[in-house]
Amino acid sequence: MIYEIVGGSFPAVNMVLDQGETVVTQSGAMAWADTDIQMSTNAEGGLLKSIGRAFSGASLMFVKHTAVRDESKITFSASFPGTIREFMVDADHEYIAQKSAFLVAQEGVQIDATINKNFWAGLLGGEGFVLQKFSGEGLLLAEIDGSVVELDLKPGEQIKIETGHVALFDASVQYDVESVKGFKNIFFGGQGLFLTTLTGPGKVWLQTLTAQDMAQKLIPFIPSSSGTTVKVSSDK
Repeated sequence: MIYEIVGGSFPAVNMVLDQGETVVTQSGAMAWADTDIQMSTNAEGGLLKSIGRAFSGASLMFVKHTAVRDESKITFSASFPGTIREFMVDADHEYIAQKSAFLVAQEGVQIDATINKNFWAGLLGGEGFVLQKFSGEGLLLAEIDGSVVELDLKPGEQIKIETGHVALFDASVQYDVESVKGFKNIFFGGQGLFLTTLTGPGKVWLQTLTAQDMAQKLIPFIPSSSGTTVKVSSDK
């Protein structure tokens, strides 16, 4: 399998598959493909497992794309402006990610839901009670909103992160949530009620943009139900 990430801030990944090679993705991720790519849709691991994945932000069904001849081409596009990063998954390199991080992977990669040990951390931490876990073996391509900042946390080293900016981290990293201290900080600090805490050892990939933040910025420009739009003044 050969692949190339293209597109800058609106990325996609072009893949060239040999006969019999299969990649797995969520429904709707494929942009275009040769006619020699066969598609099959199923609930990997059964209905209950797929329902658990849905809570983590993944689709109920996975789609398999298999080449029926050598050098068959297929392209997958990110769902949001940002970055596509590649990760090699094996027994020593397992990852936990935000909702909707999964783009495409080789057939040997397992995509499961994982529940945070701290119920309140999962429920209130902004990334949901259930996250995505990637194990098994093979290539994983994940989409990250905005640009990427990589941190390598030493054992016991901690970092506090604004809700939603956690993209992906090594399975060895501990994930928790703590409340913002102080009345003024809570109501006027603009950081929300909770911050995510990640504790090393392990590597962390942070994202500079979140879909929630962008949506809030766009709300004033969206037409209301009455059909009126918000007028923006200009000095020009």
